[in-house]
Amino acid sequence: MDIKIEKKKGLRPKHYGYIAISVLLLFAGWKMMFGNTASTFRTEKEKVSIAAVSFGKFDDYITINGAVAPISTIYMDAYEGGRVTEKLIEEGTMVKKGDIILKLENRGLYEQILASENNLALKQNDLRSTKLTFDSRQVEGKKDLVSSKYELQKLKRNYEQNKALFEDELISKEVYLTSKESYELSQKQYDIIKLQTEQDDVLRSTSLNELDADLARMKKTLSMVYERIDHLNVRAPADGQLGFLDAEIGQNIQQGQRIGQINVLTDYKIEATIDEHYIDRVKRDLTAVLERNGKEYQLRLRKVYPEVRSGKFKVDLVFTGEKPETIRAGQSYNIKLQLGASSNAILLPRGSFFQSTGGQWIFVVDASGEVAWKRQIRIGKQNSRYYELIEGLEEGEQVITSGYDSFGDAEKIILK
Repeated sequence: MDIKIEKKKGLRPKHYGYIAISVLLLFAGWKMMFGNTASTFRTEKEKVSIAAVSFGKFDDYITINGAVAPISTIYMDAYEGGRVTEKLIEEGTMVKKGDIILKLENRGLYEQILASENNLALKQNDLRSTKLTFDSRQVEGKKDLVSSKYELQKLKRNYEQNKALFEDELISKEVYLTSKESYELSQKQYDIIKLQTEQDDVLRSTSLNELDADLARMKKTLSMVYERIDHLNVRAPADGQLGFLDAEIGQNIQQGQRIGQINVLTDYKIEATIDEHYIDRVKRDLTAVLERNGKEYQLRLRKVYPEVRSGKFKVDLVFTGEKPETIRAGQSYNIKLQLGASSNAILLPRGSFFQSTGGQWIFVVDASGEVAWKRQIRIGKQNSRYYELIEGLEEGEQVITSGYDSFGDAEKIILK
């Protein structure tokens, strides 16, 4: 006989699962409709820096740090090598141009001078001997020329007399022909001696000129060697301060080796480094201002070095007028370098937020002062106090300018 099974009334265990799922679905729907999905970070208001966006004049300058240096530095390289025998001036001493700083010794150079002097003496003796030979030959040639001319004139008179006598048939033809031939031979001998004398004069002049030129070259070479001896005395190339001196007594110095430098202190320059971000905007002749004890001093950018090292490049600035009375090499100054003309703009105070955002976004505090929202912005130029704001913020809005490293990926900041 079949037994009728009645259904139990009430909730069963599986119903609890259905209920939980329904509640979760309802909660998710409520969050989607009424909640905010933005990630949130909570912090105390006192732990962040808040500043107001303003409108005003934007001065297009950057602040750089520079060190005072001599207007120029002259390096001293050894003209001649040698061993240091005497050190007359120490580092830091003021010197005058031509002052002897070091004395060197070079025995090889001394031997070279002796050899040059011997060669010069031999050349001078050769020149004197050659001149004596030419002078003697010149005298003999002139004597022969005079004798030949005298003989020619005598034979000419005899020939002319015999010719007249022969025409009058007073002498024989043989006597006449003999006197004629003697005269003609004497004429030829005279011409030969004259030509020889002229050639000797030309040869003497040419040879002696060449010998004189050789002698002059040898004297010039010897004087240059003497100059090399003088270069063993290392002298100051200009008035100034001996900056450093890399030489000690007994040390061997090589030719061309750098041994020191002279700092010219007639004026000063300021050497500074600038972030490579500005390399396209920094040009020669830009103006700058140095403030010292409440007084401003004007400078001009004289040189921009093209090489970039560790993200920075180097510049030199010079004073265009008055300079601080107590200025000394090595002092550091903060300098305002003007990059462009001033203009009106929305001004955003500088802050460490820039290191986290790159100036692409910022947290803006709402009217209640208790919540800050992430907002995209665009920044233009910057100086030591402000960023020039191109878009994204309005005058009077409050922003968080302190660092964002602890905020993570939050898009909403709750300020307690």
